[in-house]
Amino acid sequence: MLSRVAESIYWMARYVERAENLARFIDVTLNVMLDQPGDDPGQWMPLVSATGDEAWFKERYGEATQENVIRFLTFDREYANSIIMVLSAARENARSIRETISSEMWEQLNESYHRVREAAFGDRPLESPPEFFQEVKRSSHLFNGVMNATMARDEGWHFANMGRLIERADKTSRILDVKYFILLPGVEDVGTAIDDLQWSAVLRSVSGFECYRKRYHGITPHRIVEFLVLDRSFPRAVQYCIGHADESLHEITGTPHGSFRNHAEQRLGLLRGELSYIHVDQIVAGGLHEFVDRLQTKLNGVHDAIDETFFAIRPVSGSQKQTQTQSAGVQWQSAGG
Repeated sequence: MLSRVAESIYWMARYVERAENLARFIDVTLNVMLDQPGDDPGQWMPLVSATGDEAWFKERYGEATQENVIRFLTFDREYANSIIMVLSAARENARSIRETISSEMWEQLNESYHRVREAAFGDRPLESPPEFFQEVKRSSHLFNGVMNATMARDEGWHFANMGRLIERADKTSRILDVKYFILLPGVEDVGTAIDDLQWSAVLRSVSGFECYRKRYHGITPHRIVEFLVLDRSFPRAVQYCIGHADESLHEITGTPHGSFRNHAEQRLGLLRGELSYIHVDQIVAGGLHEFVDRLQTKLNGVHDAIDETFFAIRPVSGSQKQTQTQSAGVQWQSAGG
Protein backbone atom coordinates (compact mmCIF):
# COMPACT_ATOMS: atom_id res chain seq x y z
CA MET A 1 0.00 0.00 0.00
CA LEU A 2 1.28 3.47 -0.84
CA SER A 3 2.14 5.48 2.26
CA ARG A 4 0.06 8.44 1.05
CA VAL A 5 -2.96 6.13 0.73
CA ALA A 6 -2.39 4.69 4.21
CA GLU A 7 -2.06 8.20 5.64
CA SER A 8 -5.28 9.39 3.97
CA ILE A 9 -7.21 6.38 5.28
CA TYR A 10 -5.80 6.87 8.78
CA TRP A 11 -6.69 10.58 8.87
CA MET A 12 -10.08 10.11 7.23
CA ALA A 13 -11.08 7.80 10.08
CA ARG A 14 -9.53 10.05 12.74
CA TYR A 15 -11.34 13.12 11.47
CA VAL A 16 -14.73 11.39 11.36
CA GLU A 17 -14.18 10.21 14.93
CA ARG A 18 -13.07 13.70 15.96
CA ALA A 19 -16.26 15.26 14.60
CA GLU A 20 -18.34 12.75 16.53
CA ASN A 21 -16.46 13.38 19.75
CA LEU A 22 -16.70 17.16 19.42
CA ALA A 23 -20.45 16.66 19.16
CA ARG A 24 -20.29 14.51 22.29
CA PHE A 25 -18.35 17.24 24.15
CA ILE A 26 -21.04 19.79 23.41
CA ASP A 27 -23.91 17.38 23.92
CA VAL A 28 -22.85 16.40 27.44
CA THR A 29 -22.75 20.07 28.46
CA LEU A 30 -26.18 20.73 26.94
CA ASN A 31 -27.59 17.70 28.76
CA VAL A 32 -26.14 18.74 32.10
CA MET A 33 -27.54 22.24 31.76
CA LEU A 34 -30.98 20.83 31.00
CA ASP A 35 -30.89 18.54 34.04
CA GLN A 36 -29.97 21.15 36.63
CA PRO A 37 -31.58 24.42 37.69
CA GLY A 38 -30.24 27.76 36.49
CA ASP A 39 -28.05 28.65 33.54
CA ASP A 40 -24.36 28.68 34.35
CA PRO A 41 -22.37 30.25 31.47
CA GLY A 42 -19.18 29.18 33.24
CA GLN A 43 -19.80 25.65 31.99
CA TRP A 44 -18.78 26.59 28.44
CA MET A 45 -15.28 28.08 28.71
CA PRO A 46 -13.63 24.85 29.91
CA LEU A 47 -14.74 23.19 26.67
CA VAL A 48 -12.64 25.79 24.86
CA SER A 49 -9.76 25.33 27.31
CA ALA A 50 -9.77 21.60 26.56
CA THR A 51 -8.90 22.42 22.94
CA GLY A 52 -5.77 24.34 23.95
CA ASP A 53 -6.93 27.35 21.89
CA GLU A 54 -8.35 29.52 24.65
CA ALA A 55 -6.38 32.66 23.70
CA TRP A 56 -7.40 32.36 20.06
CA PHE A 57 -11.05 31.95 21.06
CA LYS A 58 -11.02 34.96 23.38
CA GLU A 59 -9.49 37.14 20.67
CA ARG A 60 -12.19 36.18 18.16
CA TYR A 61 -15.24 35.65 20.33
CA GLY A 62 -14.65 37.26 23.72
CA GLU A 63 -17.19 35.80 26.14
CA ALA A 64 -17.71 32.05 26.28
CA THR A 65 -21.48 31.94 25.83
CA GLN A 66 -23.32 28.87 24.62
CA GLU A 67 -23.83 30.43 21.20
CA ASN A 68 -20.17 31.48 20.82
CA VAL A 69 -18.72 28.15 21.94
CA ILE A 70 -21.06 26.13 19.73
CA ARG A 71 -20.18 28.29 16.72
CA PHE A 72 -16.46 28.02 17.50
CA LEU A 73 -16.42 24.23 17.94
CA THR A 74 -18.96 23.48 15.21
CA PHE A 75 -19.03 26.01 12.36
CA ASP A 76 -15.88 28.17 12.51
CA ARG A 77 -14.12 27.71 9.15
CA GLU A 78 -10.98 29.43 10.40
CA TYR A 79 -10.59 26.98 13.29
CA ALA A 80 -9.03 23.77 11.97
CA ASN A 81 -10.62 21.52 14.61
CA SER A 82 -14.24 22.64 14.32
CA ILE A 83 -16.74 19.98 13.26
CA ILE A 84 -17.21 21.44 9.80
CA MET A 85 -13.46 21.66 9.18
CA VAL A 86 -12.62 18.15 10.37
CA LEU A 87 -15.45 16.74 8.24
CA SER A 88 -14.11 18.76 5.32
CA ALA A 89 -10.64 17.32 5.93
CA ALA A 90 -12.08 13.79 6.19
CA ARG A 91 -13.93 14.33 2.92
CA GLU A 92 -10.81 15.59 1.13
CA ASN A 93 -8.81 12.60 2.34
CA ALA A 94 -11.60 10.30 1.16
CA ARG A 95 -11.70 12.06 -2.21
CA SER A 96 -7.99 11.39 -2.74
CA ILE A 97 -8.49 7.64 -2.22
CA ARG A 98 -11.82 7.07 -3.94
CA GLU A 99 -10.40 3.99 -5.65
CA THR A 100 -9.50 2.45 -2.26
CA ILE A 101 -12.69 3.00 -0.25
CA SER A 102 -16.20 1.86 -1.16
CA SER A 103 -18.65 4.16 -2.94
CA GLU A 104 -21.01 3.79 0.04
CA MET A 105 -18.34 5.18 2.38
CA TRP A 106 -17.80 8.18 0.13
CA GLU A 107 -21.55 8.85 -0.19
CA GLN A 108 -22.13 8.69 3.57
CA LEU A 109 -19.20 10.99 4.35
CA ASN A 110 -20.17 13.42 1.61
CA GLU A 111 -23.75 13.59 2.90
CA SER A 112 -22.54 14.20 6.47
CA TYR A 113 -20.32 17.07 5.38
CA HIS A 114 -23.04 18.78 3.32
CA ARG A 115 -25.56 18.43 6.14
CA VAL A 116 -23.26 20.29 8.54
CA ARG A 117 -22.34 22.80 5.82
CA GLU A 118 -26.01 23.62 5.24
CA ALA A 119 -26.48 24.23 8.97
CA ALA A 120 -23.36 26.43 9.04
CA PHE A 121 -24.51 28.68 6.22
CA GLY A 122 -28.18 28.79 7.17
CA ASP A 123 -29.84 32.13 7.89
CA ARG A 124 -31.20 30.96 11.24
CA PRO A 125 -29.44 29.60 14.32
CA LEU A 126 -29.85 25.94 15.18
CA GLU A 127 -33.44 25.32 16.20
CA SER A 128 -32.53 22.28 18.28
CA PRO A 129 -28.81 22.01 19.13
CA PRO A 130 -29.21 18.63 20.93
CA GLU A 131 -30.92 17.14 17.90
CA PHE A 132 -28.24 18.52 15.56
CA PHE A 133 -25.39 17.03 17.59
CA GLN A 134 -27.22 13.72 17.86
CA GLU A 135 -27.36 13.73 14.06
CA VAL A 136 -23.61 14.36 13.83
CA LYS A 137 -23.03 11.35 16.06
CA ARG A 138 -25.44 9.18 14.06
CA SER A 139 -23.67 10.13 10.84
CA SER A 140 -20.37 8.95 12.30
CA HIS A 141 -21.97 5.67 13.40
CA LEU A 142 -23.34 5.17 9.89
CA PHE A 143 -19.95 5.84 8.32
CA ASN A 144 -18.19 3.38 10.62
CA GLY A 145 -20.91 0.80 10.03
CA VAL A 146 -20.59 1.17 6.26
CA MET A 147 -16.80 0.98 6.50
CA ASN A 148 -16.95 -2.21 8.56
CA ALA A 149 -19.46 -3.73 6.16
CA THR A 150 -17.75 -2.84 2.88
CA MET A 151 -13.97 -2.85 3.47
CA ALA A 152 -11.86 -5.98 3.39
CA ARG A 153 -9.91 -6.57 6.59
CA ASP A 154 -6.65 -5.68 4.91
CA GLU A 155 -4.04 -2.99 5.60
CA GLY A 156 -6.46 -0.19 4.66
CA TRP A 157 -9.09 -1.25 7.19
CA HIS A 158 -6.49 -1.65 9.92
CA PHE A 159 -5.07 1.84 9.31
CA ALA A 160 -8.61 3.26 9.56
CA ASN A 161 -9.35 1.25 12.69
CA MET A 162 -6.08 2.29 14.32
CA GLY A 163 -6.74 5.96 13.55
CA ARG A 164 -10.27 6.07 14.91
CA LEU A 165 -9.37 4.13 18.08
CA ILE A 166 -6.43 6.38 18.96
CA GLU A 167 -8.66 9.41 18.42
CA ARG A 168 -11.43 7.83 20.50
CA ALA A 169 -9.12 7.02 23.41
CA ASP A 170 -7.93 10.63 23.52
CA LYS A 171 -11.44 12.06 23.46
CA THR A 172 -12.86 9.68 26.07
CA SER A 173 -10.11 10.80 28.45
CA ARG A 174 -10.87 14.46 27.68
CA ILE A 175 -14.58 14.02 28.41
CA LEU A 176 -13.63 12.62 31.82
CA ASP A 177 -11.26 15.53 32.38
CA VAL A 178 -13.96 18.05 31.49
CA LYS A 179 -16.28 16.48 34.08
CA TYR A 180 -13.74 16.79 36.87
CA PHE A 181 -13.11 20.44 36.16
CA ILE A 182 -16.41 21.96 35.08
CA LEU A 183 -19.49 19.81 35.49
CA LEU A 184 -19.53 19.95 39.28
CA PRO A 185 -20.69 23.40 40.51
CA GLY A 186 -19.08 23.08 43.93
CA VAL A 187 -17.54 20.66 46.41
CA GLU A 188 -20.75 20.77 48.41
CA ASP A 189 -22.54 18.97 45.54
CA VAL A 190 -20.37 15.85 45.70
CA GLY A 191 -22.56 12.81 46.29
CA THR A 192 -25.81 14.71 45.78
CA ALA A 193 -28.55 14.20 43.18
CA ILE A 194 -26.92 16.92 41.06
CA ASP A 195 -23.64 15.01 41.06
CA ASP A 196 -25.43 11.80 40.01
CA LEU A 197 -27.14 13.62 37.15
CA GLN A 198 -23.85 14.98 35.90
CA TRP A 199 -22.06 11.65 36.01
CA SER A 200 -25.01 10.02 34.27
CA ALA A 201 -24.68 12.66 31.56
CA VAL A 202 -21.00 11.79 31.13
CA LEU A 203 -21.88 8.11 30.68
CA ARG A 204 -24.60 8.98 28.18
CA SER A 205 -22.18 11.22 26.28
CA VAL A 206 -20.09 8.13 25.45
CA SER A 207 -23.18 5.93 24.97
CA GLY A 208 -22.13 3.94 28.00
CA PHE A 209 -24.96 4.45 30.50
CA GLU A 210 -26.76 1.12 29.95
CA CYS A 211 -23.52 -0.86 29.71
CA TYR A 212 -22.27 0.71 32.94
CA ARG A 213 -25.51 -0.03 34.80
CA LYS A 214 -25.33 -3.69 33.78
CA ARG A 215 -21.82 -3.86 35.23
CA TYR A 216 -22.30 -1.77 38.41
CA HIS A 217 -25.21 -1.07 40.76
CA GLY A 218 -24.56 2.54 41.69
CA ILE A 219 -23.05 5.60 40.04
CA THR A 220 -19.79 6.63 41.69
CA PRO A 221 -16.87 8.63 40.22
CA HIS A 222 -14.45 5.86 41.19
CA ARG A 223 -16.32 3.21 39.23
CA ILE A 224 -16.92 5.51 36.26
CA VAL A 225 -13.18 6.21 35.98
CA GLU A 226 -12.54 2.47 36.12
CA PHE A 227 -15.20 1.83 33.46
CA LEU A 228 -14.15 4.54 30.99
CA VAL A 229 -10.40 4.09 31.39
CA LEU A 230 -9.72 0.45 32.22
CA ASP A 231 -12.63 -1.59 30.89
CA ARG A 232 -11.53 -4.20 28.33
CA SER A 233 -14.91 -4.78 26.65
CA PHE A 234 -16.64 -1.37 26.36
CA PRO A 235 -15.77 0.03 22.88
CA ARG A 236 -15.17 3.60 24.04
CA ALA A 237 -13.05 2.75 27.09
CA VAL A 238 -9.44 3.86 26.79
CA GLN A 239 -7.96 0.41 27.43
CA TYR A 240 -10.25 -1.22 24.86
CA CYS A 241 -9.24 1.36 22.24
CA ILE A 242 -5.51 1.04 22.89
CA GLY A 243 -5.62 -2.77 22.93
CA HIS A 244 -7.45 -3.04 19.61
CA ALA A 245 -5.35 -0.29 18.00
CA ASP A 246 -2.28 -2.30 18.98
CA GLU A 247 -3.77 -5.41 17.38
CA SER A 248 -4.42 -3.53 14.12
CA LEU A 249 -0.86 -2.19 14.15
CA HIS A 250 0.55 -5.72 14.42
CA GLU A 251 -1.77 -6.91 11.66
CA ILE A 252 -0.30 -4.20 9.40
CA THR A 253 3.33 -5.00 10.15
CA GLY A 254 3.11 -8.75 10.66
CA THR A 255 5.16 -8.47 13.84
CA PRO A 256 4.24 -11.19 16.37
CA HIS A 257 1.99 -9.89 19.14
CA GLY A 258 3.87 -9.03 22.31
CA SER A 259 6.99 -7.92 20.43
CA PHE A 260 8.04 -4.86 18.42
CA ARG A 261 10.16 -3.95 15.44
CA ASN A 262 9.53 -0.21 15.19
CA HIS A 263 8.85 2.84 17.37
CA ALA A 264 5.10 2.73 16.79
CA GLU A 265 4.80 -0.83 18.06
CA GLN A 266 7.06 -0.05 20.99
CA ARG A 267 5.19 3.04 22.15
CA LEU A 268 1.73 1.58 21.67
CA GLY A 269 2.81 -1.64 23.38
CA LEU A 270 4.20 0.25 26.37
CA LEU A 271 0.96 2.20 26.74
CA ARG A 272 -1.10 -0.96 26.43
CA GLY A 273 1.01 -2.62 29.11
CA GLU A 274 0.68 0.33 31.49
CA LEU A 275 -3.12 0.35 31.17
CA SER A 276 -3.23 -3.42 31.66
CA TYR A 277 -1.46 -3.28 35.01
CA ILE A 278 -2.51 0.03 36.57
CA HIS A 279 -5.31 0.00 39.15
CA VAL A 280 -8.07 2.60 39.33
CA ASP A 281 -7.00 3.44 42.90
CA GLN A 282 -3.60 4.52 41.57
CA ILE A 283 -5.23 6.75 38.95
CA VAL A 284 -7.49 8.47 41.47
CA ALA A 285 -4.77 8.79 44.11
CA GLY A 286 -2.37 10.38 41.64
CA GLY A 287 -5.03 12.73 40.26
CA LEU A 288 -7.26 12.04 37.26
CA HIS A 289 -6.27 15.30 35.55
CA GLU A 290 -2.59 14.49 35.86
CA PHE A 291 -3.21 10.97 34.56
CA VAL A 292 -5.15 12.30 31.57
CA ASP A 293 -2.39 14.80 30.81
CA ARG A 294 0.20 12.04 30.75
CA LEU A 295 -2.07 9.79 28.71
CA GLN A 296 -2.62 12.45 26.06
CA THR A 297 1.12 13.10 25.85
CA LYS A 298 1.71 9.38 25.31
CA LEU A 299 -1.05 9.21 22.68
CA ASN A 300 0.60 12.10 20.86
CA GLY A 301 3.86 10.16 21.02
CA VAL A 302 2.14 7.09 19.57
CA HIS A 303 0.80 9.16 16.68
CA ASP A 304 4.22 10.71 16.03
CA ALA A 305 5.74 7.23 15.92
CA ILE A 306 3.05 6.02 13.51
CA ASP A 307 3.72 9.02 11.29
CA GLU A 308 7.49 8.40 11.31
CA THR A 309 7.11 4.68 10.70
CA PHE A 310 4.50 4.66 7.95
CA PHE A 311 3.86 8.09 6.48
CA ALA A 312 7.25 9.84 6.40
CA ILE A 313 10.61 8.91 4.94
CA ARG A 314 14.11 9.88 6.01
CA PRO A 315 16.69 11.02 3.46
CA VAL A 316 19.50 8.53 2.78
CA SER A 317 21.92 10.87 4.57
CA GLY A 318 20.22 10.07 7.86
CA SER A 319 19.11 13.65 8.48
CA GLN A 320 16.28 14.03 10.97
CA LYS A 321 14.35 16.19 8.54
CA GLN A 322 11.25 14.29 7.39
CA THR A 323 9.27 14.74 4.22
CA GLN A 324 5.96 13.20 3.34
CA THR A 325 6.13 10.71 0.49
CA GLN A 326 3.56 10.81 -2.28
CA SER A 327 4.57 7.67 -4.15
CA ALA A 328 6.68 5.34 -2.01
CA GLY A 329 5.21 2.26 -0.40
CA VAL A 330 4.60 1.99 3.35
CA GLN A 331 8.00 2.13 5.04
CA TRP A 332 8.74 -0.35 7.85
CA GLN A 333 11.30 1.42 10.05
CA SER A 334 13.29 -0.94 12.27
CA ALA A 335 13.53 0.35 15.83
CA GLY A 336 13.34 -2.52 18.26
CA GLY A 337 15.52 -5.23 16.82
